[in-house]
Amino acid sequence: MNAIKTRKVLVVEDSRLIHKMYEVMLRPCMLIPAHDGREGLARLADHPDVDVIILDINMPHMTGLEFLGQVKQNEDFANIPVVIVSTEGKEEDVARGLKAGAVAYLKKPFQREDLLRIIGRLTTRQAPAGGWRLDGWSGKEAEPNQRGERSSGHTDASAPAHP
Repeated sequence: MNAIKTRKVLVVEDSRLIHKMYEVMLRPCMLIPAHDGREGLARLADHPDVDVIILDINMPHMTGLEFLGQVKQNEDFANIPVVIVSTEGKEEDVARGLKAGAVAYLKKPFQREDLLRIIGRLTTRQAPAGGWRLDGWSGKEAEPNQRGERSSGHTDASAPAHP
């Protein structure tokens, strides 16, 4: 049985095409669509039992980071894991997203398996302290180094070493 079969996922993304892609990629999850941060907060209020939030950064009305800040400040929603999926993948973008409270950062374009792996892990255990960072092209996950920190093993800005 698929580990994410019964998961409820809030998708906060302004692109209707990307929403359609998620419908196919995350089948049979129950998806709750929102097209900007404001709508995301309204949907979250209506569906406080979501298991995971997939969040874009660049959206109208309220950015992904503004949405994330409000979610993490609300004690009813603060523990819901947030996965940022964005075209913004420079080291400072990833660091800002993880510092704001996301548990993983996936750079577009990405592989379906990478997103499914993250969602599956989020439903079975906590994310590492520094969050997961995946390069959408290679799907390489950061690995722990000798000091227990996570390092990507490559130089792509979307998967920098953990501080």
